[in-house]
Amino acid sequence: MDLILWRHAEAEYGPPDLERRLTDKGCKQAKQMAAWLNRHLPPNYQLWASQAERSRQTASYLRKDYLSLSRLNPETDARTLPRLLESIHNDETVVIVGHQPWLGELTAFLFNGDWSDKQYWSYKKGGFWWLQVKATEEGGYNVKLKAALTPSVLAAR
Repeated sequence: MDLILWRHAEAEYGPPDLERRLTDKGCKQAKQMAAWLNRHLPPNYQLWASQAERSRQTASYLRKDYLSLSRLNPETDARTLPRLLESIHNDETVVIVGHQPWLGELTAFLFNGDWSDKQYWSYKKGGFWWLQVKATEEGGYNVKLKAALTPSVLAAR
């Protein structure tokens, strides 16, 4: 499978957490990143987002229907996500719009094969990692990084 893990763009601060909206800067970030993704994604990809407004807004810039899942909300325990990934077929592409720290924790797990010390890899706001993921017979994953991009890289062009 191709798995694109996309952190929501910059959002307002303050409670309630699920209602936080993108800032003007966040809207620009999401628009830039979506333009790049739209040029590179296959036509039949799936788009999943957390129920948080900032994630749904970020996803909406791809101009595609998306599935909003509570399992992707900010407080998600990354250890529950491999089971969700099992529902994706090897030939599918899925874009998941979500949150730190679970994006980084899931990425560390996929590459390292364990959950030791709650390690996580950093995702900039609005940035994504495009991974090619194949499940192994031993229950692990073979993962290749296809692309990683942040809004600041696109803005510098």
